[in-house]
Formats: sequence, structure tokens, C-alpha cells
Amino acid sequence: MTEASERPRMPIATEAPPEAPSTEPARLAVRADVRNVAIVAHVDHGKTTLVDALLRQTGSFRANQVVAERVMDSMDLEREKGITILAKQTNVEFDGIHINIVDTPGHADFGGEVERSLNLVDSVLLLVDAAEGPLPQTRYVLQKAMARNLPVVVAVNKIDRGDARPVEVLDDIYELFMDLGATAHQIEFPVVYTNAKSGTATRALAVPGTSLRPLLELLVSVTPPPTYEPGHPLQLLVTNLSANEYVGRMAVGRVMNGSIRVGQRIVVVREEPDDPSGVVEPGRTVTLSGTVTALQTARGIERADIEEAGPGDIVSVAGLPEVTIGDTLTDPSDPRPLPRLEVDEPTLRMTFGVNTSPLSGRDGKYLTSRQLRARLEKEILGNVAIQFFPTESADTFEVRGRGELQLAVLVEQMRREGFELQVSRPEVILRTDGGVLQEPYERITIDIPPEYIGTIQTALAGRKGRLEQMSTDADGRVRLEYVLPVRGLIGYRGQLMTETRGTALLHQIGEGYGPYAGEVTHRTNGVLVADRQGTSNAYGLFNLQERAEMLIGSGQDVYEGMVVGENARSGDMDVNVTKEKKLTNIRTHAHDEALRLVPPRPMTLETAIEFIGEDELVEVTPMQIRLRKRLLSQHDRHRQAGAREEARQAEDR
Repeated sequence: MTEASERPRMPIATEAPPEAPSTEPARLAVRADVRNVAIVAHVDHGKTTLVDALLRQTGSFRANQVVAERVMDSMDLEREKGITILAKQTNVEFDGIHINIVDTPGHADFGGEVERSLNLVDSVLLLVDAAEGPLPQTRYVLQKAMARNLPVVVAVNKIDRGDARPVEVLDDIYELFMDLGATAHQIEFPVVYTNAKSGTATRALAVPGTSLRPLLELLVSVTPPPTYEPGHPLQLLVTNLSANEYVGRMAVGRVMNGSIRVGQRIVVVREEPDDPSGVVEPGRTVTLSGTVTALQTARGIERADIEEAGPGDIVSVAGLPEVTIGDTLTDPSDPRPLPRLEVDEPTLRMTFGVNTSPLSGRDGKYLTSRQLRARLEKEILGNVAIQFFPTESADTFEVRGRGELQLAVLVEQMRREGFELQVSRPEVILRTDGGVLQEPYERITIDIPPEYIGTIQTALAGRKGRLEQMSTDADGRVRLEYVLPVRGLIGYRGQLMTETRGTALLHQIGEGYGPYAGEVTHRTNGVLVADRQGTSNAYGLFNLQERAEMLIGSGQDVYEGMVVGENARSGDMDVNVTKEKKLTNIRTHAHDEALRLVPPRPMTLETAIEFIGEDELVEVTPMQIRLRKRLLSQHDRHRQAGAREEARQAEDR
């Protein structure tokens, strides 16, 4: 393998090799020194670890350089959760070939990153765990790749696992290809067996691998080099956005034709969306013009400034602040926009509001609605999957995304930056199609020990789940595949972990919209609500823990309307957790023995968002996560409940 070296930025035009005649028209030239590949897989199947090994073995790091594990996971949250959240691009040099690699997220909530990444590349490396086999996200990303007719290289990873079953997993992959309607050409995919952790690959299981060279050779031979039309004006399709504090919004995309350089004039021509009010004329186009102020590309794990880029290069361009995903950067003298890239719509929404609790302002630096709005505007600058809208209240905003985890990650990022806010329970975004009310559905796979089958089926039946498939793995565990409304999945992950004693694995993927399924059961138990402000006391908690599971411990600040526990029965109960033992002159052993409290249930941000009901909020500060009622006053809550009951009785009459 060769050391990473600088390469010429201008395209190298060559004729297509005679042994593999091109099906493209004769006028297209081939850039033989570039390959563009995306690595896709289900979550935790080893994508980022494999990219690490590729960077190390191709000389992207100095011999004495200290490099963290999973170097592509640059965010703190990515390292803590062990997942990739943002798609990132890097490159390696192999035998004079410049290979651009896009590392994509494996979690369904970040599927929009995968969809856009596939527009940058010419082939896909599909990673599958040698023990777990194909899972929902594997199916999702493979379906997207096949829809774009991209060549697929299958890598069966983690062959060193004690429970690895690579032969059976390969059969499952063939079945998956056939289920997705693969053509005869697509099903003849090449296979390589890898151990990303040790950095080895082999084409045959009987021959141990010594390096990742077999994988790189396979990628170079299978991935078609970029083609372009000589003399064609610039065409750069924007597939992602990033924000740079020095140059502002940067458009990330691939140069399809022509070349781009610093100082060049560029334009974006786009059609205005339809306006129901009739203010905008239908079919009107808008032209945005600007000058390239900065041009960057990946150099290993770093971003390097370059002067010029040619066809096939993946670059970041600054100079058009209004550019959005799906736009085409073109030449003003001969603008030729490409078909616009469509982005999937969000399916969930939450409200983000200013923290209005009596304890607000103790931890955070950013407390006002102006600062909250500015932070959300900054988020949508580089994250097209997030949308936000104002509400009737000036200090509350509606934020939309594609899943609970995606929205929870945004809240956690804001919390670490010093924001204080309060967020609501996620709600699905309904739509009407042909007069029929529809809601989003999810396909989930649950991996459990067989003794919990009945418990899971009972729980999912109440959440409108439909069993699609059930199978038993070689180790005796049962895999259930369900399709259910997204509403039924909200709050279920915590319940599943409790019912299976933490032994279950749950994976999910979007299934599109379907008919509204009716009422779905959520949390059936009520909560304990503090009735006054003060400090929780062991004496007050001791008498409550027999009838409820406490969410707070002794010595914590509480306020009226704060949720302090989960009731064992339905219905909420107002309690005094600040109650202290009255002092007397009588001393006995029975009265003076120490009070033993059951440890409170630990509450993370994700579990808190899952737990709350429609009339509750999660108060998030840099140091604390608290649950509270929307209406803090006990009198206001009783009055609202009475009004709701009167309205229900009026409907019945």
C-alpha cells in the first residue's frame, strides 16, 4: 500500500478499458484516478471501525500519531452512544487511486443522511454482522442502493466472533436480495470476509486475511470510475450542508461535470414551491448568484483547502448563503440544473420551549426565546432533516424530525451547550390522502429469549402491532418482526427492557404511511406530583415508596407540579415529599431507627421523553433532567380536568 500523497486536482481523461467496454455514450470521458464508495450497514455492524482500519493501513496517519478509536465519530455523543449520527466523508490513496469513502449512520432515525450520501457515490459497500445477519436498516439501505442501480460489494464483518455464522448469513443476504427483486446482474455480488477490529480481509474463509488489501482491490475493480462530458459547464449537486463559523454555510456535493475553483462565479436556478395563497406565480424560477469564497475537500480525517476540483470530486463550497439541499451549482453563462434531490419529510414533532419552572436559571447560560430561536435556526442550517416552526406562544417552537432518537440527540446537544429548555412528548405528524386519515408506520425487529414471546405479543397487540414474521436463531433466541404505528412505538423501548429484564434487542425502520390505526395504549399508571416547593426528605419519601416507584432521591429541590414518582395505580396523586418528622422528647429504638429508601429509578433524557404523557414536559438543564406537569398549579390542573369532563359529557348528550 502507498503512503497518502497529493494528487492533481484536474481530471485525468482516459478511454474506457477495452476489457470492460463502457455502456455510456462515446462522448463521455472517464476519470480513472477516482472512486466514490459509501459504506452502509445496520447500526453497530462495524462501519466506522472498518474506516479506521482503512485509514491506518493506507498511511493517512503519521507513524507516531496518536489516534483515538473510531476516529470518524468526532462528536462526543457519537463516542458515548457508539453510533454514527452524521454522514462523514474521508479518502484513502491506494495504488494511485483516490478512493472517497462516505461513512453513513446505521440508525433509522438518521436514514436521511444515508439517502443523500448515495447520490455522492458510484458503489456501495454493504457491511453485515457475521452473527446477527441482515437487520432492518440493512434492508433499507440495500433497497435504496438497488433503486439507483449501484453496484454492491458485500462484506461479512466480525468473522472473529465466537457465535459467527458467515455461511448462514451469506444465505440470508442472498434471500434479502431476492426479496427486494434483485436482477440477475445485481445478485451476482462479490463477497469479502472482514475483521474490522484487527484490520484483515479475505475472499475465502479458509484463507486467513493479513490486511485489508483484498477489500481495497475489490472496491477499485467493482466501483465504476466517474464519467463526465468534456467541455460541459459546471454541475455540482448539493447533497448536504455544513456550517463554518468563518465562511458561513457550506454546500457539500459532488462535481458531476465541469470544474469549480476559488473565485469562480456560480449560480443556483431553482423553481419556487407551489404557493396555495397564489402570491407566487406557478412555475416561477429564482436565480441565486455568488462567488466561491472557499473550497475544501477531505484529506484523511482533516478538511483541506484546495484551489480547484474536477468531475468526481466531493467538495464543500462556500459563497452562497441561501443554498439548500437539492440545489445545483452551475455556470452563470450556461446554467444547466440537475433534477432536484428530494428529501423525506419528518414524521414526529415536539415542542421546545423556554424553561418556565421555579428552578430555571440556576444551571444554564442561554435562557431566552431569542437564544432558543437562534440555536434552532443554526441547526437547520446544516441539518435538513430537522424543521422548526413558531407556535401561538412566543416562547415555544415546534420542532420536527424523523425519530425520537434524532430529536433527543438535538436536545442533548443543546443541553451540553448551556441551554435550559422544556420539551414535550413526541407526537406523530398525520396527513390526509384522498379523504383518508393516515399516520406513519415502523417495521421493528425484536430479538428476545423465547420465554418472553407471550409478554411481547400482548404488549404490541395493545399498540396496534401486526406480526409479520417469527424465526428462531441458532442460539435459541427468537426474532419477531412487527409493523406498527409510530404512535405505538413511542415509549415502548423502556417498557420492553423492563419486561425482558434487559435481554431484548430492538431495531426499527420506517415503513411509510398507512391508515390511522385508532387509539393506542401508552402509559397506564399515573404519577406522583409534588404539591409544594422545598427539598425532598427521606421521611416524606419513605411513606410514599410503598405505593409508587420514586424518580427522585432525598435532598433534591422540588417545586409544585414536579413529577416525583410513578404511581402503582392509574390516576395522578399530589403528595408532600418535603414532609419532615416532628421532633418530640420521647426517644425509643423503634422511632429512631434509620429509614431505608429504595434507590430512585435513573432517568436519562431518552427515557424521560418516552415516559411523559401529553400533559407533562421534560425540563432539561445542563445539570438536571426533571419531569413536570404543563400546568404547575394543582388548582389549574383540577380546573382543566373539570372542563375536559364537562366537554366529554356534552359530547355524549
